[in-house]
Amino acid sequence: MSDDAITGELGHRLMAERLERNLTQAALAEQAGVALQTVARLETGTASIRITGLIRILRALGLTDRLDQFLPEKGPSPLELVKLHGKRRRRASRVAVSSDPARTTNPWTWAE
Repeated sequence: MSDDAITGELGHRLMAERLERNLTQAALAEQAGVALQTVARLETGTASIRITGLIRILRALGLTDRLDQFLPEKGPSPLELVKLHGKRRRRASRVAVSSDPARTTNPWTWAE
């Protein structure tokens, strides 16, 4: 997608959210603390706006919680996970053979 297409799609989606909330462009601009022209330009996709203006509009529409879907937080890499959990055992150890000569020469018996 081109930059213009992305800007236009973003504007259409924000306009749909604004209309769903039954807000005029002027009311949204007032709630967001931006100029009416900022809202109009954003919705038409005709000009770029400052990122702070977009954030204010998203906050006024209650959409800032959706930013996680836009750019999710990066989790730990597989190597970092291995380092966090340490070395895990994968199987049981062999039974150690006793090297104590007293144990091998005198087998255990019941005391009488």
